[in-house]
Amino acid sequence: LAHRLPPTQPFLVPLFGLVYGGVIGAAATFAAWHLDLLQFLEVWMTGEFSGILRGRYELLWVAGALVVLAWWTADRLTMLSLGRDVSIGLGLNYAGMLRLGLIIVSAITALTVVVVGTIPFVGLVAPNIVSRFAGENLRHTLPWVAGSGAALVLACDIIGRLIRFPYEVPVGTILGVVGAVLFLVLLLGRNSND
Repeated sequence: LAHRLPPTQPFLVPLFGLVYGGVIGAAATFAAWHLDLLQFLEVWMTGEFSGILRGRYELLWVAGALVVLAWWTADRLTMLSLGRDVSIGLGLNYAGMLRLGLIIVSAITALTVVVVGTIPFVGLVAPNIVSRFAGENLRHTLPWVAGSGAALVLACDIIGRLIRFPYEVPVGTILGVVGAVLFLVLLLGRNSND
């Protein structure tokens, strides 16, 4: 469906994603209501760590193996950012590498979301902050992105645990606010540099 959007208006792609996400979210809520799982769905949708117990986080080892695969293919994935023609000119199988990159990123994201729930803005804010300071070479920036993303989530989790002690505000709620502010700062900073 995204291919039907006019290529001159790229801002429609995120809007299409929001609508698609809303439809999927509504279907998930209906299914959870029907199966009497609304409370569990709410914990999962807000990205809360309190629901992670032994036997539920082992899938992250698979995600870790996929991160190693991403690091192993990092040079070729960096070449993708040069564009289709340049990548092909450098001898890269552009379509195959693009497909592999999408599979790796999708699998890591899916495994993480299944374990922890949805945590907004981490994948949007952390890579953009790191690329501002360290450049676009994925082999060099991947450890920095992972570390800064983990630090951002940890800081928001600590804030969520302290802000209404002894109760806990879900990390997804805190990160939604902090991430939105950071994203706007990045967006406005990029526009002022252009």
